[in-house]
Order: sequence, then structure tokens, then C-alpha cells
Amino acid sequence: MLHLKQINKIFNEGTPDEKIALNSINLSLKPGDFVTIIGSNGAGKSTLMNMTSGVLTPDVGSVVIDGNDVTNLPEYKRSKYIGRVFQDPMAGTAPTMTIEENLAMAYSRNRKRTLRFGVTKKKRDFFKEVLESLSLGLEDRLNAKVGLLSGGERQALSLLMATFTEPKILLLDEHTAALDPSRAELITNLTKEIVEKYQLTTLMVTHNMQQALDLGNRLIMMDKGQIILEVDGDEKKNLTIEALLQEFQRIRGEKMASDRALLS
Repeated sequence: MLHLKQINKIFNEGTPDEKIALNSINLSLKPGDFVTIIGSNGAGKSTLMNMTSGVLTPDVGSVVIDGNDVTNLPEYKRSKYIGRVFQDPMAGTAPTMTIEENLAMAYSRNRKRTLRFGVTKKKRDFFKEVLESLSLGLEDRLNAKVGLLSGGERQALSLLMATFTEPKILLLDEHTAALDPSRAELITNLTKEIVEKYQLTTLMVTHNMQQALDLGNRLIMMDKGQIILEVDGDEKKNLTIEALLQEFQRIRGEKMASDRALLS
């Protein structure tokens, strides 16, 4: 479903600020894979997400989604394949538009555009049905401006907008990090339910190691632009935070008291 092949990306090449953001990245996801990504700041996690979404193009390598080489396609042309939820609850939605208008915009993402305007009764009923799945009462507030919603409500709406068209790839970019613990738990549970319901192929960046262990069927750890660890199946199910830290120390060849802080 998703194949990143020999991806390399260097920022500010040839200057004192040169940084190797991604170094020979190879990553393949089968349909329905849910991969959580952890790593320290600057490890390349966000660059990997931006490379997949089309915000960035690789210096070397290719990006293939559902058999289509999208390496040189810009972000807006890849949007029909990809749903993305960002860390900032203010991103991913239009605050001055209503819930219904936001949903209508997301609904048209992977459909042929027409000159017809407006929301039909059939479409409105569908919007209400999918909103009910959030259990937040938003189905009764279709005409409310999204900017008036709480952070947790906006993030739940963003998650719904990114997934109800069943994209080929779902990108979750630390999408619970800006929320308080109760709202973060709500969005985490919704994520699990929605991904399982639609069997979405998912990449999720998180600084929460327990979340990375609890969600998904695969886990990768990044450091200095490389994937340094991959675990899946029973190995992932039985992994603990302490074992993950020990593996990080072993791979880096050094024991650091701040490793927990590096990965959190």
C-alpha cells in the first residue's frame, strides 16, 4: 500500500547548517498496517510524514501509494490518497466555516469536482450518522462554527474528516499531544476504533511511548534520520517501555540517563 524506497533528504546542503533529515529510508506498509513511530526531536519523524504527504519531495528515492508512483506529485494532488491529522487542533479544519461545511469539503476530497453547490438531504443525513459515532453531540450542531468547538471536539472532527472517505493512507502527526489527558484518551480510543473499522493503513508519530506500544501492529524507532529499530507482532505486544529504552541504548552504543527524555 505504501512503499518508501531509498529516501534521502538533506536540508541546507553545502552550508554550515547542513542537516541529513532522512538517510536511506526504506519502509513498506501492507494494507491495514498501523505503524507507530517514535524517536527523539530531530530524528526525522516529521520529515518522513511530510515526504509521504507531498509537503516535501526526496532528493533521492521514490514514494509509491497503492501502486502509484507519487514521488513528484505535490501535496494537493496526493490528497485523494491521504488523510492527515496534525498536532494542532486548529489545523485541518476551517474555523470560520460550519461543521457541515467542513465535512462537505472533506467529503469532496477524493471525488470528482462539479459545479453543483450545497449539501443534499442524503449527504446531511450521512454527516449526522458519522458524527454520531463520535458520541460528542456534534450531529446536533451542524451549523456551529468550527472555531467555537473545544480542542478535543475539533481534533475529533479532524480525525473524522481525515478518515470517513477511507483514504489509502492515514497520517497521524502527534495528534493527541496538544490535548489534556482526558481528551487525549478520547481521541486515542476514537483512533483505534476508526482505524480498525475501516482497516486503514496508518502511520502515527507519537512522543508517548505507551501509546506507541498500545496502538498498531508495528513500531519503528528513528534516530538521526534513520530507522534504527522495527518490531511487530507478538514482539511488539510483549514490549515494555523499559525494554524499548534498553534497546535504544544498545543500538546507540551508549547508556544515557536522559534516554527517556529523548524519546518523550
